[in-house]
This record gives sequence, structure tokens and C-alpha cells, in this order.
Amino acid sequence: MKDFNIAVIPGDGIGKEVVSEAVRVLETAAELHGGLTFHFTHYPWNCDYYLEHGVMMPEDGLDRLKTHDAIFLGAVGDPNKVPDHISLWGLLIHIRRSFEQVVNIRPAKHIKGVRSPLRDPKDFDFIVVRENSEGEYSESGGRIHQGGDQIAVQNAVFTKKGTRRAMDYAFMLAEKRRRHVTSATKSNGIVHSMPFWDEVFQETAQDYPHINTRKVHIDALAAFLVSQPEAFDVIVASNLFGDILTDIGAAIMGSIGIAPSANINLNGKYPSMFEPVHGSAPDIAGKGIANPIGQMWTAKMMLDHFGENELGDQLLSAMESVLESGIKTPDLGGKATTKEVTEAVISKLKNSF
Repeated sequence: MKDFNIAVIPGDGIGKEVVSEAVRVLETAAELHGGLTFHFTHYPWNCDYYLEHGVMMPEDGLDRLKTHDAIFLGAVGDPNKVPDHISLWGLLIHIRRSFEQVVNIRPAKHIKGVRSPLRDPKDFDFIVVRENSEGEYSESGGRIHQGGDQIAVQNAVFTKKGTRRAMDYAFMLAEKRRRHVTSATKSNGIVHSMPFWDEVFQETAQDYPHINTRKVHIDALAAFLVSQPEAFDVIVASNLFGDILTDIGAAIMGSIGIAPSANINLNGKYPSMFEPVHGSAPDIAGKGIANPIGQMWTAKMMLDHFGENELGDQLLSAMESVLESGIKTPDLGGKATTKEVTEAVISKLKNSF
């Protein structure tokens, strides 16, 4: 029997709705599996918690979280209550940085039953490995002077260690897929960090001679993800470039509401964190129409992380089958509620055993 202790942070807005449904699906999957048990501990940390306590999480929050095997997060943010830079840096990014979740991975594939905006999606299936701890999102920089003389400096910090570990992860992932890694670069315009990125990529590739490689400038790569997404397998990118490419990936799938992600700790010292790409969507919160597929696909990624790949594949297959049958939330052109989609996925999952 495998036991996993999961920290659950529903967060804000629709996060509270989709997380509870995805937990139901995970509980069903564990029951059907027979040799798997999940123990869920819920933490009510969100913008309402901030308004009451002045912090997004308690002082011992990280100590509590690090005792778990993984963190299952819904969504963070409600700008009508708390500025985004406070909510994100006080919870989501605080966890990512403190728990050394140095790689972010986000898959994108043509999902059966979801209409892609592309005329001919050709069953694309790629995954973006995003460096998640430094790069363009480094905190180095500042402002000086006032008025018309004001200057803002934002430093992009790239270390060989941080760059190499993201690239190693991408190559090892490609070994399990179609053995091709594309590097997102811009060395023809960003004259220091991107030539450095290219050098580390070339060096890393030498350790994986059986993996095909390609480097593409970010502007062209963004266009290629729209015109020929089926050409890509694993893409490795810096923090900013990865962020942009994965939003394109979600868009060509047909809805950001179905896109998952994982923040991975590589050294085993801390838990990894799993979250959908979509935000808290306060405009539809409480209406019962939020799309739970992104959170469920995130659950599938967590199962894969635990080595339960077969069970994860069964869950994804159940989700695709439900969508293909026409049971969809309004964002996908359907009329089903959040709970109706969940019930359908659970039913399909049970039928797969």
C-alpha cells in the first residue's frame, strides 16, 4: 500500500470549486487502484485569510507544508481584495522559491472533444520545461531618481547551475517521449544571457547524443506553435519565455481552463506543487460553471510524479472521453456544471477498471 500525504490549498475564486472536485476524482482513483491511499490536509490560505491576518500564510506555513509529499493548489489571487503582487509573492511564489521548485512543466496537446482554434491541429503533443527560479523573473534590480529622471533597472540573472538543471530535466523527459528537445532562445538580440543559454544548451546536448536538438528564436518559436505545433516534443525555455510559450500552448488547446502545470523540486528536500494554469476567475466564482478539467489534469501530473503513470493515463483518458461525449462547461461551449463534469469523469474512470 502506498500512502501519500497531500497539502491542499484551494486558494481563491474558482480554486475552491475545482479543487474539491479534483480531490473527489483522486479519491475515486485511489479506491479503484486498491494499493493507493491519499491523506488530504486542507489549508485555508487565500486573500480572505490575508484580509483577516495581514499575511497570505501563517509564519509556520512552510514548516507545515514541507511535511507533505506534494502540494495541490487551486488558484491564487483576487485583485478586488488584495493586490496581485501581494497575493502571489505571499503564497504561490513564496512556496516556489522557498521549496526550490526550480522547474515548471506544462503539457499542451490536442484534446479530443475540445475544439482548438487552429484549423488543423494535427494532434500536437508537446511539453514546455520552464526554468522556474531565476532568469528574467529574478528580483535583482531597482529604481532610482524621481519624476522625468526616474530609472528602473531589472536584471535577468542566469546561473549555469540553474540553466543546466532545467535543460537536464528537459533531455531526460525527452528520453521518455519522442527524443527531441527544442531550446527557446533570442541570442540574436539579447547579447549576454541568451548566448550563455545557447552555450549551456550545446554543452548539455553533448551528454545526450541520442536526443535530437534544435534552437529557435522565441519570436519564431511563438509563431511555429501556432502554425506547426505538431513539430515539437519537449521545449526548454527561460522563466519568461516559458511563461509566454505555455500560455500559447493553452490557447491552441482551446481553453486555458484545461491547462495543467507542475512546479518540481529536483533534490527531494521539499514537496513539489501542482496547480492548473488558469487563474481564480472571480467573475464566475460561485456560479458552479468553472471548468474542473485543468485541476484534474493537474492531478494526473501529480499521479505521474508519484510513479502512478498508468493510473494517470486512465484519468486523462476518462477526461478526454467525457469531453468527446459533449459534457463540457460553458467555457468550452457546453452547458454542464462543474459537478456534472466531475460525475461524468468519475463514471468513466470506474468503467475503465
